[in-house]
Amino acid sequence: MGSPSEAESAAGGVSRLADQLRRFAEEREWQQFHTPKNLAMALSGEVGELLAELQWLTPEQAAQVMTDPQAGARVRAEIGDVMIYLVRLADVLDIDLVEAAIDKLADSARRYPVEGARGSAAKAPRS
Repeated sequence: MGSPSEAESAAGGVSRLADQLRRFAEEREWQQFHTPKNLAMALSGEVGELLAELQWLTPEQAAQVMTDPQAGARVRAEIGDVMIYLVRLADVLDIDLVEAAIDKLADSARRYPVEGARGSAAKAPRS
């Protein structure tokens, strides 16, 4: 996401997905269930399902999981579920996901300058 046009393109895709998800929920009258708490809980559950697909794999197997047609399809489906709930949660809370991610990346760049962070997994001090 280096250029503004890349960010705008990503935001447009997320916005279109949010619109589709909103319509999907409205057509089924599910907005009543799509509270921030419920969506966050559903998101957590889907992340757990994604983790279950990778849990007992070695780092090498996990890096190659998409080369296995069955395992790759399951991982792809779980990532799709995670994306759906994340986008829906952000939409309900009126958060621009791309803007939030760009802001968080800028904060991380400040907290982890290249000179001090290269090759290190150490946590930055809380600010």
